[in-house]
Amino acid sequence: MRTILFLALILVGTIGFSQTTINGTVVDQNNEPIPGANIVIVGKAIGTVTDFDGNFTLQTSEEPPFELRISSLGYSDVTENITSNNQTITVVLNETQTFLDEVVISASRTPERIFESPVSVERFGLKEIRNTTAESFYGGLQNLKGVDINTNSLTFQSVNTRGFATFANTRFLQLVDGMDNTAPGLNFVLGNLVGMNELDVQSVEILPGASSALYGAGAFNGILFMRSKSPFDFQGISAYVKTGLTSQEAAGDNNYYDVGIRAAHAFSDKLAAKVSFSILEGEDWHANRTDDLGNPGADRTNPAYNGLNVYGDEVGTLLNFDAAAGLPTGTVGSAFVTRTGYNETDLANYNAQSIKADWSLNYRPFGNDLELIYNGRIGRGTTIYQGANRYSVTGFKMQQHKVELKNDNFFIRGYIVAENSGDAYDTRFAGINVNRRWKGDREWFTDYATTFIGARLGVGTGVQATEEQAHAAARAAADTGRLVPGTPAFQSAFNSVISDGDFETGAKFIDNTKFRHVNGNYNIAHLIDNWADIQIGGSFREYELNSAGTIFTDIDGPITYNEYGGYLQFQKKLVDDRLKLTLSGRYDKNEFFDGFFSPRAGVAVTIGENRNHNIRASVQQGFRNPTTQDLFIGLNVGNAILVGSAPDNLDRDVRTFDVSEPGQAFTGSETVDVVGRAAYENAFSLVSVQAGAPTAVNTPLIQPEEITAFEVGYRSQLGKFTIDASGYYNIYNNFISQTQVLVPLYGEAGDGGLSLLALQNDDFEVYQVYTNSQEEITSYGGTFGIDTKLAGFDLGANYTYTVLEDAEDLRARGVRVNFNSPEHKVKLSFGKTDLFKNFGFGVNWRWSDSFFWEASFADGDVPAYSVLDAQINYSVPKIKSVFKAGGSNLLADEYFQAVGSGLIGSIYYLSWTINP
Repeated sequence: MRTILFLALILVGTIGFSQTTINGTVVDQNNEPIPGANIVIVGKAIGTVTDFDGNFTLQTSEEPPFELRISSLGYSDVTENITSNNQTITVVLNETQTFLDEVVISASRTPERIFESPVSVERFGLKEIRNTTAESFYGGLQNLKGVDINTNSLTFQSVNTRGFATFANTRFLQLVDGMDNTAPGLNFVLGNLVGMNELDVQSVEILPGASSALYGAGAFNGILFMRSKSPFDFQGISAYVKTGLTSQEAAGDNNYYDVGIRAAHAFSDKLAAKVSFSILEGEDWHANRTDDLGNPGADRTNPAYNGLNVYGDEVGTLLNFDAAAGLPTGTVGSAFVTRTGYNETDLANYNAQSIKADWSLNYRPFGNDLELIYNGRIGRGTTIYQGANRYSVTGFKMQQHKVELKNDNFFIRGYIVAENSGDAYDTRFAGINVNRRWKGDREWFTDYATTFIGARLGVGTGVQATEEQAHAAARAAADTGRLVPGTPAFQSAFNSVISDGDFETGAKFIDNTKFRHVNGNYNIAHLIDNWADIQIGGSFREYELNSAGTIFTDIDGPITYNEYGGYLQFQKKLVDDRLKLTLSGRYDKNEFFDGFFSPRAGVAVTIGENRNHNIRASVQQGFRNPTTQDLFIGLNVGNAILVGSAPDNLDRDVRTFDVSEPGQAFTGSETVDVVGRAAYENAFSLVSVQAGAPTAVNTPLIQPEEITAFEVGYRSQLGKFTIDASGYYNIYNNFISQTQVLVPLYGEAGDGGLSLLALQNDDFEVYQVYTNSQEEITSYGGTFGIDTKLAGFDLGANYTYTVLEDAEDLRARGVRVNFNSPEHKVKLSFGKTDLFKNFGFGVNWRWSDSFFWEASFADGDVPAYSVLDAQINYSVPKIKSVFKAGGSNLLADEYFQAVGSGLIGSIYYLSWTINP
């Protein structure tokens, strides 16, 4: 049925086209070209943009006469009458402040001015990309209001809006030319690691907040859209070279470079092609905190030491020295002891790299707006990812391939996204299993206990050691012959471990997960004489999980499942175009869950004699399906075993554990098998055990997460001042969360007998289960931004306020929602594109309030920080070049955005861009 519908859409979209071609140039009052200016047919969803030289070509099926509206940020808009085909025009724009006239597509899936958008939207266009102070256009997004970027690595920055995000931001969607940029197995976007070459970026749009009514399950807490340049409109060869250094106290000063090239050519008005390539390399931010997680303030003399960025010391056990030596209780006592770990700097690959290539072949069979596109993208990267552990994502690859047919009224596209984990490995298990390659856990703890007992009793010396001295002697004896980083023996063991995909003995991830996606959209406005804007669309996605049992429970072969959805949107302008109504609805169905309906209603009112004030309000419901890992993960991360909540996953995870260690009271079998189902049906809550009152729990299986979002906003143009303000209130139900439980290795939880004995004897395993919070979670906040141009200088300021209601009470009750957002953020910008001829500059400053970071790797406070970025640039029009010098975090005040990640240092760079 879907195939028939899409074919019908194609047939309707291809009937009755004629062609009108308009050529033109857009310049300022000094006759300088204006790149990135928007050209839109008045009253239609048809338009284009100017290239670097201010030139444009617009091809449309509309027949003259009609009007074009030409606009660009910082200039007043102009309307031009088009009276004939093949008309050539020159348009002069005068400087003003017209940010709200920028055209966006994402808010309603159709071109509209930001001023009229029914929801909040941020835009980053060609001018902003050129003038960004950050080392990359992607990093420059953090200066937009309401937008957070958490820096996980030099090559991995995670965009977030309105809270609720770790680095694995599963609530935020990123689309690159309409393709979901989510890594299929990881379930989140790795920033721009395998994204888009900045030479090929036409615009970036960000929708903060829920957008499920149009974009489905992934559009839960925000969407980022990246659109590339068409080879028909942006031809020629472009290139850039950036070089400089990264500076961090822990890593020192290291070389940094980023090189890219783009080539595009239209062979005729029917056929065009493009290709681009870029490579970035540098030294990643080192993480070297040695805080003792179990005993803050303690140092490595603590027998149970477990350092934050130290791995291998997670392996520990309670040693009953009296029982082991056959001594009366209390003679030398007992202690929890952990193995000696390795620093992250000895285990991680800090050679950050991002290599991206993409290409497209564009065919317009009739020389008009009907276009058939094949687009391919492939990226390879090395980065550090912090999730439950710190992962060295080395040689990670992801590719996307898309075929799309579109015109001004419809599109239908099908694409595949596939990932390959390359040589990625878990640094925690690298430390654990390098230790085990040298000496097994049982032998190490036996050596420790024997030495400790002897030292405390004075065996061989006649002098009884203190407890502290005995622990030091025991560790030294147990560590005798330990592999030392930098030696051939250590490197040999390390290489063997990170090549082994069995976490009992190795640390390597094996993942070749992919998904296939088809979606389409049709705007029937032209069929009803533009009486209203009515869009219909739908999508279908199939997942194929393939990790060979290293991440998912797919030991016996790939796991597949699917989901689909459809939507309808109605938009109508009334009252002399001063009132704009938006109604949307979408139905989605995942094969594991009941279908979900996501409605949205919005109203925008334009007031004022000059139509320079706009008030908007919207309400919508949204949902988020559990991720592939929420459903099918089966992974031991050291401090817990993760088991997904899909009904047929509960019996797929089977693990064997040792019991009946010496000194324990239970005398059953030596090993026991535990099925993942036990984590949901035969377990104690970790919180209750820690409180000393073990309580059996039966954890419900996971369901989709829901949101109801309310938003109001105000936009205005007051002379040279632009104001954009918004406020929101979000209510979350069935909030997807993880909780930890203890599974006894014998007995039934709650039996009051054997299961309690298992807890006493340390015969239990910690599992992390995936479920929904029964709490109603609420958050609210707002943004306020003001931009102006004074004496030719661009000035901007914005403030963001974000609050999780009852945050401390939620944490006290053990409800973990990973809000991870500062309550207050302030950002300032100052610059001038033409301080004098061909010379410009820009400065950005941002401040973030302190906040509490909550994630599976570690929790803790993130102190407030401020960052200063700046750049100067010089254009040489004769060689179509722009030279830039700049830096990020110029004050070198190192800061971190997540507990456990490396401190973020400074980046200083020089760049040369040709034909940007």
